[in-house]
Amino acid sequence: MPIEEKESFRWLENMRQSIALFGDPARCIHVGDRKSDIYELFCTAHELGTHFLVRTCVDRLAGDGEHTIATERNEEEISGLHEVEVRDAKGKPETVAVEIKYRRIQGLPTIGKQKRYPALDLTVLYAQEREEPKHRPRIDWKLISNLPVHAHDDAIEKLDWYAMRWKIETFHKILKSGCKAEAARLRTVERLVKPIAVFCILAWRMFCMTMINRSQPHAKPDLAITTSKRSSSIIFFPDKDPTTSHAGTVSSYLVKIARLDGYLARASDPPPGNTVMWRGLTRLTDTKLGATIRAELMGN
Repeated sequence: MPIEEKESFRWLENMRQSIALFGDPARCIHVGDRKSDIYELFCTAHELGTHFLVRTCVDRLAGDGEHTIATERNEEEISGLHEVEVRDAKGKPETVAVEIKYRRIQGLPTIGKQKRYPALDLTVLYAQEREEPKHRPRIDWKLISNLPVHAHDDAIEKLDWYAMRWKIETFHKILKSGCKAEAARLRTVERLVKPIAVFCILAWRMFCMTMINRSQPHAKPDLAITTSKRSSSIIFFPDKDPTTSHAGTVSSYLVKIARLDGYLARASDPPPGNTVMWRGLTRLTDTKLGATIRAELMGN
């Protein structure tokens, strides 16, 4: 079946549309998971003069066509180690070391497609933990790209780029689960685009608040939260000791909001996640709205 008749054709269309919007194909780097591991996408990127970085799940033919990518990857020596931070199922962070390999290869389409698609110069990257951990899946990334990798630091840069994909996944989770974008019963594109545009702003704000709490916990509170929301959160959870270094920081207020959804804020607890923050902020907003309506009706 030709690619134009498959559902995966949308990956190619997304690439074309994003390039058209951005207007500079050479600066675009399209990052995708294993669903976008499509040779036609690689060829489309080559035709459009843009770049991609994809997690591969297909062991394609390489070189002279008598062996596969895995053969060449296994022949390559480890370029070095790289430390990455991961979290287990309970959100507890830890730092682990992964072994990195990279190699420039000539990738080939499958035998049935070799008359339609050309061979391409590609870079394969491989990052794997040395040992299988007991409490979580092993880090085992096989990436493929048309970007050049000349040194170990270049390979680390590409791994960091791919790691950003999880943040995009989290953003879409908030959009779907928190904002319930898929539950909208609007039947036309024109009507659906408007609430999705608002939901995108809300989802980004929620994700931003969660990440700021982890990356800049001691920053000023106005970086992520308005004065009215700070005042409302203090009503529910006043500071026991305003003189402590933690009091008055952005993290202290965001934790107060998370506690509205039952977050316990114990010393051993990981920072609140997006779901807890979403529910806590929803409750805070509802409470503020109720207080405003009461003031208007009662006159105080």
